[in-house]
Amino acid sequence: MKSKVKNFAIAFIAFIGMGCTEFLDIVPDSQLTLEMIFYMKEDAWNALAKCYSYLPYDGSVGNTPWLMGDEYMSCVQENKESWWNGMTIMRGKQTATDPKIGYWQGSGGATDMYQALRTCNIFLDKISLTSDLTPIDRADWIAQVTFLKAYYHFILLRSYGPIIIADKEVSANATGDDIYQYRSKVEDCFTYILNLIDEAIPNLRETTSTTELGQVNQVIAKAIKARILLYRASPFYSGNRDYYEDFLDFDGQPYFAVNDSEADTQRKWTEALTAINEALTAATTAGVKMYEFEKVPFAIDRGTIDSSAILKTVYDLRYEIVDPWNRELIWGFSNSAGNIPNYTNIMLPDRYNPGNEMVLNQSHSDQQLGATYHMLEYFYTKNGLPITEDKTFSYSTRLNLITTPGAEDPEYLPYRGIMQPGAITISMYMNREPRFYAHLGITGGYFRSHEQRITTDFLADFPDYDNSGGGFYSGHADNYISTGIAVQKLVHPESKSGHAFRLVRYPFPAARLADLYLMKAEALNETLSAPNQEVYDALNVVRRRAGIPDVEVVWADASLARTTGKHLTKAGMREIIKQERSLELAFEGHRFWDLIRWKDAVAALTQPVIGWSPLKSTHEAFFVQEIKQTRKFSFRDCLWPISLGELNRNSNLKQNPGW
Repeated sequence: MKSKVKNFAIAFIAFIGMGCTEFLDIVPDSQLTLEMIFYMKEDAWNALAKCYSYLPYDGSVGNTPWLMGDEYMSCVQENKESWWNGMTIMRGKQTATDPKIGYWQGSGGATDMYQALRTCNIFLDKISLTSDLTPIDRADWIAQVTFLKAYYHFILLRSYGPIIIADKEVSANATGDDIYQYRSKVEDCFTYILNLIDEAIPNLRETTSTTELGQVNQVIAKAIKARILLYRASPFYSGNRDYYEDFLDFDGQPYFAVNDSEADTQRKWTEALTAINEALTAATTAGVKMYEFEKVPFAIDRGTIDSSAILKTVYDLRYEIVDPWNRELIWGFSNSAGNIPNYTNIMLPDRYNPGNEMVLNQSHSDQQLGATYHMLEYFYTKNGLPITEDKTFSYSTRLNLITTPGAEDPEYLPYRGIMQPGAITISMYMNREPRFYAHLGITGGYFRSHEQRITTDFLADFPDYDNSGGGFYSGHADNYISTGIAVQKLVHPESKSGHAFRLVRYPFPAARLADLYLMKAEALNETLSAPNQEVYDALNVVRRRAGIPDVEVVWADASLARTTGKHLTKAGMREIIKQERSLELAFEGHRFWDLIRWKDAVAALTQPVIGWSPLKSTHEAFFVQEIKQTRKFSFRDCLWPISLGELNRNSNLKQNPGW
């Protein structure tokens, strides 16, 4: 791994690794000992690291909500279902008795967000005792924890809707409603969170030094504020009368802003747009840019990449997430630097070909998590259009078996380094956008990893077309990509099998620049009666890096688009933005929450997971669609259950609808 070891990550690891430093668990008989933790800067630094330690660790795939949605499918063994809490929820197996990914109480593999808030409140209460902190550092540390306090509240709000606002640490002498608190209305929760961020921003550093990467600065705070305002304006949270008109507090008032008028919603979108523009200005001023690959490509690609625009784009896209602390990253969760993130090894093939020699190494190469067939169809064509909208793409013959052109054929030039020459595959895999080839692993294509361009196949008995072997051996007894579609987006190409420390680690992207441009396009479109060039320009920043035509050009081209002019209407542009967002941020944990806030989740997430038929020895048998898993997602799943234990302890809590 070539990234630097960061001082803050070291402090964080040391702090959480010491049994004596769980300071919430060692509050002594005398208050003096707790105060002593904050006497010196070095100890207070550890306390600051403790506040960061509650950031949800997305490196633990089984406990992350980004498996919720329609992007991923795990290995299918029933005895391993408990490994995947997100998918358990998607199968309708969430319960109020033992909630999965339960941030409210820290159950089902999730971090306890109220424990996090107690930690933050103690820090804010005691940091004034630290004697050797400069005024600038003290103000910055207070601002960081104030932001984290807002962010932890947002994680709760996003999952549960109305929450208990934990503004201050409850006194040991508290009684009654001070202990057993009520849930606040959703709009009041948003206001509280946004006020905290506004309070924090002026005292945060404008940027973060290379020894403190991962710590919150003004650019991060402004980007997250923009995201929160985008949520607040979205249909799920503003004017959602059809979902939550009857979800009332103890005073008979709705928890959600169901009475928002069109003017109220427009005001919220305008406020979101203002915050997004401020975040973009702060980011670009700080040197944040859309990622471009500027390193040395694989040796096997060096003779092709200079003359191949699509291969250059594939490299840009292949590294945009996994290149540690790259220039597009706004906020990375650096707590993964102290752990081995298993989203790498769990997606890595266990069979690959360095040179012409077949190697089988299953250690830290689990190949258990792949993509759904839905994602195959969802990616654009090379023209930047949905496959059902592109006149040059034959949807009716997409499943037909074909053989790619030979290496010496002129027709192979556009596919050099993208698809294998002379490979049996299907029509659907040809003429697709660069993100399709960069982020998926497909039969007949390549999977760039182990510092190799792996010839990829999923058959149980790979026919070995070019005597070089192939990746993803489907004949493995337990672990194989059940859909026959891999995800390479989150695997650094230099990661190798054999040992955990051969996996390249990088901060998981909590926010990056492309997201802000997509947010701008969405918010701006919602404030207008019809989209304008500014909307197109925001979207085109992302599309151009993805190697596809500008949105207003391709959707106006009658020789390409079946529905010309879709980009000219607010509703049509809304659909385009949704798909663009889901493609650019695919597999990063955004789609599930976007479907919720758009009120699209119930319709989108009830469909069964479809995939190919691995464990077959011929392509004719492999390329057959089959149901891998049924899904069950209903209205009640839009808000997560509070555990029955919490409800029994606090009679002032109301359960979410349907639970």
